[in-house]
Amino acid sequence: MPTKIAPEEPKRPRKSRRTRANNEGSIFPHKNGWAGYVWVTTPEGKRTRKWAYGKTREETHEKWLKLHEQARKGPVVTKSPKLSDYLAYWLKNVVEPNLAPKTAANYEMFARLYIIPALGAKRLDKLTVRDVQTWVNKIRQSCQCCDQGKDAARPEHHSNPKRRRHCCAIGKCCKSAPSEWTVHDAYMTLRAALSNAVREETLTRNVAANIKMPVPRKRKVKPWTVDDARTFLECARSREDPMYPAYVLVLVLGLRLGEALGLRWEDVDLDQAEMTIGWQLQRVAGKLLHRRTKTDASDATLPFPEIVTTALRARQRARDTARDAAGENWHETGLVFTTASGRPIEPSNFRRSFANACDKAGVRKVHVHATRKTCASLLVALNVHPRVAMQILRHSQISVTMNVYAEVSSEETRRALTQLGKCLDS
Repeated sequence: MPTKIAPEEPKRPRKSRRTRANNEGSIFPHKNGWAGYVWVTTPEGKRTRKWAYGKTREETHEKWLKLHEQARKGPVVTKSPKLSDYLAYWLKNVVEPNLAPKTAANYEMFARLYIIPALGAKRLDKLTVRDVQTWVNKIRQSCQCCDQGKDAARPEHHSNPKRRRHCCAIGKCCKSAPSEWTVHDAYMTLRAALSNAVREETLTRNVAANIKMPVPRKRKVKPWTVDDARTFLECARSREDPMYPAYVLVLVLGLRLGEALGLRWEDVDLDQAEMTIGWQLQRVAGKLLHRRTKTDASDATLPFPEIVTTALRARQRARDTARDAAGENWHETGLVFTTASGRPIEPSNFRRSFANACDKAGVRKVHVHATRKTCASLLVALNVHPRVAMQILRHSQISVTMNVYAEVSSEETRRALTQLGKCLDS
């Protein structure tokens, strides 16, 4: 009998060994652990592999999944620089071309003295929240004289004890911890640099943004009273202090130091009794800069009372006399306030002159910038109309100016300064 042949079983489909889609990457044993890679697009637009390593497959797989998530969201950096290298790039290519010289100099100083010595060797993508928090805590407690070698830079022998080595370099730590504002500004410098790295897609997140950093309280400086200002101006005028007209500008018009020293004659109209504030003089990184004011909001055309007109006319006569005496040695700068040879006045020299004038007048010493707070009281005492005072004080609403006027000092003081104005105008 013919042999029966069993029906042939249908062939099962062959399983594919591939368990991931194209360009998804792979995980495999590697040396003493595991390795995995994911195909990513770099910020330059190049397709390449980004690797993840771990001691176990589970650890590597977790990192591998995070890489996938990063690749899905956008470009991924495959090679990260050290923090010190990135700060150098940021300062040169982002900060210097786009920010004011003074701001750029401050960023450079904080990076050089506080960030790079502690965190500069860290790879940018390896910087953690804990690294930043530890750094901030250490700055608060460290003696900056020791860390920065301030005392070691002094000579061993000098006639002035304060200018020779006297503390950290000879084993007597002075414990000069930085102020809360210094710590805050150093932290904000690092945060600004890392924010730029995120914008440039060099980093995926800013670890400094997760640090709790309270803003320090501003130091409250008690301004001069109207009597203090009157005494100061009367003394400076009676002594024929060459800086008296500048003192009038910072007190009566509230000009900043740089704005007063950067004022040009072409911006002053004595007949119309008004001036345009648009330039400032600053010493930055060893250079004396005459540059535009920081923002358009700083620019203003200010009317001024008679006391300012009288002071500026006196300054004009003094300028003409100095120019005739200097002859060929005169350096024309067009500035209102200059040295005897026509050169710009150093801001530090003006501060020194202001401090000496305070001593001679017998009034409490204040920083030049603090005189702006006295300006409003002076305008009220000089009977300047509120609308004019509003322009001088650069208030956006008249109600703010009227609140200042409501806090005016005594009638007796007001009459005293009004009498001063009449005396100085004569």
